[in-house]
Amino acid sequence: MRLSKEFVVYLALFAIVAILPFVGAYPVFVMKVMCFALFACAFNLLIGFTGLLSFGHAAFLGGAAYATGHALKFWGVSTEVGLLIGLFSGAALGFVMGALAIRRSGIYFSMITLALAQMLFFFFLQAPFTGGEDGLQSVPRGRFLGLVDLSSDLSLYYVVLGIFVLSFLLIYRTVHSPFGQVLKAIRENEPRAMSLGYDTARFKLLAFVLSAALAGLAGATKTLVLGFATLTDAHWSTSGLVILMVLVGGMGTMLGPILGAFIIVALENKVGDIGMFLGRLTGIDWFNGLGESVTVVTGLIFVVCVMAFRRGIVGEFNEWWTHRRATAGA
Repeated sequence: MRLSKEFVVYLALFAIVAILPFVGAYPVFVMKVMCFALFACAFNLLIGFTGLLSFGHAAFLGGAAYATGHALKFWGVSTEVGLLIGLFSGAALGFVMGALAIRRSGIYFSMITLALAQMLFFFFLQAPFTGGEDGLQSVPRGRFLGLVDLSSDLSLYYVVLGIFVLSFLLIYRTVHSPFGQVLKAIRENEPRAMSLGYDTARFKLLAFVLSAALAGLAGATKTLVLGFATLTDAHWSTSGLVILMVLVGGMGTMLGPILGAFIIVALENKVGDIGMFLGRLTGIDWFNGLGESVTVVTGLIFVVCVMAFRRGIVGEFNEWWTHRRATAGA
C-alpha cells in the first residue's frame, strides 16, 4: 500500500511536468532542470543509499557530454546512438575511477575521486576534440528513432521527459531491490555486511558504475538540449553543485534530489531577476548586482541547510509527517 501511494505521487508529478509547456513554462529551462535532476538522482544513489561521497562526479557528466557531442557532430551518428555513447562512456569512466577509488574509504575515497576528476578536466582542457575553453559548439539534435524531429523544443521536451522517467524508475527499482538493500546495509554498517558474507567492494563498484552511467546519460541529454558541451560540465564546481542539490532536497530520498536540482537551477537562472526586482522595490543598489553573486547565494543556502535542516527539505518533511502520524496514532 505504501509503494502504491508513492507511485501515485510520482505519476502525479510526472503528469504535471508533462503539461508544463502548455501552461507557459519555458521548455528549455524545464529540460535543463530534468537533466540536472537526473544527475542529482544518480549521485544520490551513491551517497544517499550507499554512503559513498564522490567529489568527482562532474567527470562523468562532462565526459559523456563531450562523447555524445563529438559523436553527433563529427561522426554523424543517430541521436539515440549518441545518447547510448554518453551512457556507456559514463559507465566506462565510472568503472576505471571506481576500481581505483573503492580501495579506500571515507575522506580518502572522496579525495581520490576528486584527483581523478581533475586529471580528466585538464585532459579535456588540452584535448583537440573538446574545443578547449570554447567548448564543443553547435551539436545537432537530429531525429529520435528516425521519426521525431528534435529541432522542435516541444518534441525534444517529451523525449527528455521519457529519459528522465525511465531513469528515475530504474533508480527506484534498484533502491527497492535486494541489491539496494545490500547497499543500504553497507551504508549503515559495512563490517556487519561483510560478516554476513557480502563482497562489499563488488557491490560498491557496481553502485559506482551505475551512478556514473546515469550521470553520463544526464550529461549526454544536457548536450542534446543545449547544443554544446563546455569545460564547466567537468569542473570540480559542478561536483560541488550536485552535492548541494542532494543536500538541499534531501539525501537518501527519492524526490529530494529533484527538488534540490529545481531550486539550484532556478536560482542560477533567476537570481539576477530577483535582485533587480528587490533593487527597484527597496532602492538598494546592492540587489542589482545580485546576479553576479550566484555562488554567494548558493553558499548561504548550503550553510542554512546544514545548520537548520540537515535532512534536507524532503527529509525534514518526511520526518515531520512520520512524527505527526505517530502522535495521531498515540
